[in-house]
Amino acid sequence: MDVMTAIELTDNDFLRQFETTFDDKLAKIEYSLQDRKIFLTKIHMPEGTEDRMNDFIVAVFKEVEDRNIRLVPTSPEIAKFMRSNRRKYKNLLPVGINI
Repeated sequence: MDVMTAIELTDNDFLRQFETTFDDKLAKIEYSLQDRKIFLTKIHMPEGTEDRMNDFIVAVFKEVEDRNIRLVPTSPEIAKFMRSNRRKYKNLLPVGINI
């Protein structure tokens, strides 16, 4: 199954968070936008949906890539995902930032 068709991502810019629902429960990744960088500061996965966290992160990374901005993962879970998939997503990091 294609991850991108499975996750419907919403950018709630009022609350500064990406949102999606899993089993009618809201999952969110909070962010801070500065210059041409987006800082992913916190991820909240509803109980019972933790196994979909990587799919959600991939969807957000794709959105960031489509916007042609740089990504700084400050949330420990997102930084861990970035380290595990460094080769695939290193182009999203700002110059001089290593995860």
